[in-house]
Amino acid sequence: MARPARTRRSQHGFTLVEVLVAIVIFSLGVLGLVRLQATAVRMSTDARQRAEATFLADQLLARMLISDPTTAASFAHKPAGSGCAPTGAASTNPQVTEWLSQVIAAFPAVSADEQQVIVNGSDVTVRLCWKNGEAGEPHTFEVSNRVQWP
Repeated sequence: MARPARTRRSQHGFTLVEVLVAIVIFSLGVLGLVRLQATAVRMSTDARQRAEATFLADQLLARMLISDPTTAASFAHKPAGSGCAPTGAASTNPQVTEWLSQVIAAFPAVSADEQQVIVNGSDVTVRLCWKNGEAGEPHTFEVSNRVQWP
């Protein structure tokens, strides 16, 4: 009596190699999402800080507008130099020193010596400088305006 020939059964399920490839592809997708989330958080932080800088600069300009026009020159703070290394005399105007304390409270790793207010008659330039963390790249925001007293 002859033995019946064995028939090859079709394979069912996944092999270990297929599972490992699927895990690698899934892991790459998750890493991409993590990187995307980190970029979104960084961009969101940058946008929030730019909005805060805009608010603070506008606030100082508003303080100048409601102050006595004869005190305009006293608002100048470190009026020489450029970038995040301004030079010159620091302002002793109480409104400017209060404003500088608000800038320091709003931004991490910032000092009053990095901020600049240039007053040239009725033309005013406010330059804020800050970093995102200690090793972060410096960010600057500059607004120029002509203050016209009533």
